[in-house]
Amino acid sequence: MCYEVVYRTVAVMTTAADTTAAASADLTADVTALPRTRRTPDWRLRFGALSLIWGFSFLLIKVGTQGYAPFQVTLGRLVFETAVLAAAMAVRRERLPRGARTWAHLTVAAFLLNALPFSLFAYSELTIPSTLAGICNATSPLWGMALSLVALSEDRPTRVRVAGLGLGFLGVLTVLGAWQGFQGLDARGTAMALLASLSYPIGWIYVRRTLAGTGASALSMTGAQLGVAALQLAVVTPLVAGVPDHLAPLPLLAIAALGALGTGLALLIQYGLVAEVGPTTAQMVTYFIPVIATGAGVAFLGEPLSWSTPVGAVIVLAGAALTQARGKH
Repeated sequence: MCYEVVYRTVAVMTTAADTTAAASADLTADVTALPRTRRTPDWRLRFGALSLIWGFSFLLIKVGTQGYAPFQVTLGRLVFETAVLAAAMAVRRERLPRGARTWAHLTVAAFLLNALPFSLFAYSELTIPSTLAGICNATSPLWGMALSLVALSEDRPTRVRVAGLGLGFLGVLTVLGAWQGFQGLDARGTAMALLASLSYPIGWIYVRRTLAGTGASALSMTGAQLGVAALQLAVVTPLVAGVPDHLAPLPLLAIAALGALGTGLALLIQYGLVAEVGPTTAQMVTYFIPVIATGAGVAFLGEPLSWSTPVGAVIVLAGAALTQARGKH
């Protein structure tokens, strides 16, 4: 989801020195250079707000799809996201990246990290609960670790990380109820959510190989990437989904919140957190997302919850945490 997109994309664009699993640590040098206001809420409050914003993203997607087609939800989301980041860039007097080669790579990155996964999640939530979508999103670090072992020559496996990979996918099977033959599970929707999660690390690796060391700021690169993704959806959406017959107020508000808060404001909060408490502490927000997504779906949408969902989610998160470990080979 968006928290992985922003966190990993910004990290890999600031340096090419570390592996994909540890790339988030490289945010510090770039983020600390960003201006910060003198009076800001305590970092714990901002950490909690960020967890809530990203955790509720899957609920907002579900509400948005109740009034609009998935492509329309994604387009609206990207428009609001781009507007918030464009305003932030204007305030900080940031310039857009330069060079045709950079923009060509940004076009591919926008598809892999924004247009494709955002659309897949929106389509998936037509047939699966937002709780399941949130847990599928938590598998991104697992896919990332598996892909980095193949695509990044400097990223070598360790026993702990390989164990984490296996544990994580065991958690996925637990969530999906594999021992019951996946009964009552919409295979197509679940596959879309998992493909969306897989798209993120593919995009991270592509960005790492093509856009690291461009010299542009993280805010500028991310804003440009979201803008390109919005243009991609602006072309596709009218052809596939047409134009809405009417404006549904509540779903429209959900889409606006998803874009303006879920990525726009959340990104700015994340910058501040990394600058103040460091990337390691800030990254811990990742482990609260599926928990909040599950609670929101059950409490506000009345989605069913079996014992295997929270148990499997805990196993997935434990596996994801192990894949980020930096130990001996």
